[in-house]
Amino acid sequence: MTQQKLDAEYWNERYLSGRTGWDMQHVSPPLKAYIDQLADKNIRILVPGCGNAHEAAYLLSAGFANVTLIDFAPAALEAVRKKLLPVAGTSLHLICENFFDVHSTFDLVLEQTFFCAIDPSLRPAYVQHMHSILVPGGRFAGLLFNRDFEGGPPFGGTAAEYKFLFEPFFHIRLMEPCYNSVPPRMGHEVFVIFENKMH
Repeated sequence: MTQQKLDAEYWNERYLSGRTGWDMQHVSPPLKAYIDQLADKNIRILVPGCGNAHEAAYLLSAGFANVTLIDFAPAALEAVRKKLLPVAGTSLHLICENFFDVHSTFDLVLEQTFFCAIDPSLRPAYVQHMHSILVPGGRFAGLLFNRDFEGGPPFGGTAAEYKFLFEPFFHIRLMEPCYNSVPPRMGHEVFVIFENKMH
């Protein structure tokens, strides 16, 4: 358990001070490859804890018409607003709020460095909330760490832990070592595709 309070103020200060070492400065290659396989450009997509929103920028450039970003750090969302809204028009929706307070529904959630940033004690609540905001049959896809970290954030985990947490609410369609991670994370990530069960 971390001694830090991982609240909006904590994360906002990280963005304001430029302490965003997790940011790759571009769309994650595994998520880019997954997005490239999506045929329906009108599905409702959520990127929670979006940060600098490189995945969203790629989604918009690929023609996706309904992308929602959530982050409770105002500095992060303001930067995204300036960068993406002028070109996104009505395709992009920005929500400055705690993920757990959002109750819209989505067809797809893309996970990239959000799960590992929340306190591990919130993981069961995270999974249940994902289950509630995804439509039945909706998909949760993205990257989860398959390693331990000293302290945190980020907080690590294992495939066995994720299976235990998600399986009551999701059909596990894919969970395997990621073959196309960026070099610093190679061998330490699993790519997952979980399909939401009926509510």
